[in-house]
Amino acid sequence: MTQAATVDTRTTAAKLSLPTPTTMVVGSMVGAGAFSLPRRFAQETGVAGALIAWAVAGTGMLMPAFVFQTLAVRRPDLDAGVYAYAKAGFGEYLGFFAAFGYWASACVGNVTYWVLIMSTIGTIAPSLGEGDTVLAVILSSAGLWLFFLLISRGVKEAAAINRIVTVAKVVPILVFVVLALCYLKPHVFAENFGGADYAGSLFQQVKGTMLATVLVFLGVDGASVYSRHARCREDVGRATVLGFLSVFAVFASVTIVSYGLMPMGEIAELRQPSMAGVLEHAVGTWGKVFVSVGLIVSVLGAYLAWTLMAAEVLFVAAKDDDMPRFLKRSTAADVPVPALVMTTLLSQVVLVVTYFSDDAFNFALDLTSSLTLIPFLLAAGFKYLLVSFIIYAPATFLFVKARREQGRSPFSAREPVILAVSVAGAVVGVVALAAGWISL
Repeated sequence: MTQAATVDTRTTAAKLSLPTPTTMVVGSMVGAGAFSLPRRFAQETGVAGALIAWAVAGTGMLMPAFVFQTLAVRRPDLDAGVYAYAKAGFGEYLGFFAAFGYWASACVGNVTYWVLIMSTIGTIAPSLGEGDTVLAVILSSAGLWLFFLLISRGVKEAAAINRIVTVAKVVPILVFVVLALCYLKPHVFAENFGGADYAGSLFQQVKGTMLATVLVFLGVDGASVYSRHARCREDVGRATVLGFLSVFAVFASVTIVSYGLMPMGEIAELRQPSMAGVLEHAVGTWGKVFVSVGLIVSVLGAYLAWTLMAAEVLFVAAKDDDMPRFLKRSTAADVPVPALVMTTLLSQVVLVVTYFSDDAFNFALDLTSSLTLIPFLLAAGFKYLLVSFIIYAPATFLFVKARREQGRSPFSAREPVILAVSVAGAVVGVVALAAGWISL
C-alpha cells in the first residue's frame, strides 16, 4: 500500500449537518444560469410558454429529487449520487461513464461562471469583452487556481464558506423579484403573454426552452454527491427536496416577472447577464450594478460548490476502483488533491477552447447540458452530441487503467459495444470539426 493510500484509508470524512447539504443543493443550482434566464427565455417564448415550460421542467425534475431522497434512505451504503446509483443499476462501465460525464459536465459548467464574470466586468472594462478575450482568459485562469488553493485548505472549511456565500447570493435575486413586481407594467406583461412573432407556435416555444430549464436544475443531486459527509443519511433526502423546491420557486419567479418590465424582443437582445439589463431598465443604473455584484458573488459560490462536487465524484469512483488509484489520495484535511487537480485542469483546457468559439458563454452552457445525460444530448442537437463523444471516448483510458491496476479484464462481454459507439461518435466528431461541418 502506498503512503498516499494509507492517508486516504485513515482519513475520516468531515460530517455536516442538514443546513450544509441543503446549501450544497442551492449553491450548485443557483449560479450563472439564474442571471441569464430573462434573455434565454425571451429568445424562445412568451409568458404562456414560460409557465408551461417551468411546469413541465419543475414536475420532471421533482421526480429525480424524490428518487434521490428515496435512494439515500434505502441505499445508505452508496456514496456520490448519480455515479454510485448508475453503477449499482447498470454495471461498472456505465457507472464509470456516469462518473466521468458528471465530472466533465461540472468542469465545463464551471467555465461558464468565469466567462460570465468577465462579461459582467466587461461592461466597465471593454478589454474583457464578453469574457472571450485573451485578458479575460488569463484572469479567469488565475481565478481557477486561486480557488484550487482555497479548497486545498480543507473540505469542511470550503463547505462552510459555501453556506455563507449561498445566503449572500440568493438575497440579490429575491430583491430583483420584489423590485420587478413593484415596477411591473401590466400592459407589457399582457403583450408578452403569447410570445413575439419570431417565437413560433406554443409547442415550438416550450421546446426551445427545454435545454435552458434542464441546465439550471443541474445540481439537484448536490446533497447526494456529498452523502458520505452527512451526519444523518435522512438529511440527504431532506436537503435535496428542500433545496430543489426553493430554487424552483426562485427561477420561475425571475423568468415570469421579467416579462412585465420590457418587451420580450428587447429582453432577447440584452447582454448577459440579462437580469442586470432588465433591472436597469426598471430602476436605472444602480439596478444593473446591484445585479452585477450579486452575480459575481453567486457565480463564485456556484463555482466553489461544483468544484467540490466534481472532485468528490472522481475521488469516490477511485475508492470504488472505477478510476485509477492516484485519484483516491486525500490529505489529512479530507481534500482529494489529485481529483481536485484534474478538475481544475479540465476547466482550464475548456476555458482556453472558449476563446476560439463564436459564443463562449452559450458554447460552454450547452455543452454542459450535453455531457450530462443522453436526453440532454438529443435536446442540444447533433453538434453537441458529437463534441460530447470527443470528450467521453478518450476517458475510457482511465477505466482501462483502473482495471489493469486490479489485474482484471478491461471489459465485460457487452461493454465493448458501448466503447464502439463512443469511439465511432468521437471519430465522426473530429472529422466533422476538421472538415468544417460543425463549428464551436
